Amino acid sequence: MRAEATILPLELDRLRFEADGRRLIDDVDLVVARGGPTVLLGPNGAGKSLLLRLAHGLVAPTSGEVRWAIGGGETAGRKRHAMVFQKPVMLRRSVHDNLIHALAAAGFCRSDRAARADEALARFGLRDHAGRAARLLSGGEQQRLAVARAWSLDPEVLFLDEPTAHLDPSATRAIETMITTLRAEGRTLVMATHDLAQARRLAARVVFVLGGRVVEDAPAEVFFDNPATEAARAFLAGELVW
Repeated sequence: MRAEATILPLELDRLRFEADGRRLIDDVDLVVARGGPTVLLGPNGAGKSLLLRLAHGLVAPTSGEVRWAIGGGETAGRKRHAMVFQKPVMLRRSVHDNLIHALAAAGFCRSDRAARADEALARFGLRDHAGRAARLLSGGEQQRLAVARAWSLDPEVLFLDEPTAHLDPSATRAIETMITTLRAEGRTLVMATHDLAQARRLAARVVFVLGGRVVEDAPAEVFFDNPATEAARAFLAGELVW
């Protein structure tokens, strides 16, 4: 990761989002500092993915504010946060050219793109797939490519939205290994999941989201050993919560 001015902390200040007369995100206050991973944990429909999209700037809040330490989360004219989606979007191009396109769109100079793409493919075990059509890869391979593509952009902050939700155990392990590598590099990770076992394996901090609100925010070991709310205790016990 390049040494540049930090875009952190990220502050979500009284964030609200409404659609079709429903308040889907309700007065969320959250600060993300360097480190993590921060795991947004909660049942399906809790608002985890929407919070990530709001933080990444893909969706504008109805009210409240998303603030980076540097306006827009950019340094040197380039956005310093990236996002990996639950279902990766692959262009009708080769694996290598998917990386090149992303690097060009992010503003990397032409002389850096090929080297950066080759480095990403080698680092995440995709070099042998470089010339294959990205859309013909397996689901696990596509998600590995999505993470490699995000890494190639050299983000300081990486948002991951249920990145293993549709993967088999082997592919899930591969993605979790990539996440561990990214964390070891010093990147700040914010990940949404409803998978308790995965949260236990990866989280340094748990933000428990329910009904569009942050119900608990605690270090992972505190959350799992001694949750503060009845809703969190019910979720950890496998009970249905709304």
